[in-house]
Amino acid sequence: MPHPAWMLVPWGVFAVGAAIKFWRLTSPFRRQQTGIPTSTEHSRQTLERIWERDQQAV
Repeated sequence: MPHPAWMLVPWGVFAVGAAIKFWRLTSPFRRQQTGIPTSTEHSRQTLERIWERDQQAV
């Protein structure tokens, strides 16, 4: 009969995979927070550009 500790190997692989996936999904947010703080004007311009693109698509 195999050693019971071998049952932990698939769980370890799953945990490492989930951690890597989480790290990759959250990397844009971490990159944005470490940058220079954006001004209100810059944020407004970005939102207006997004809004204009959405209006053109409709």
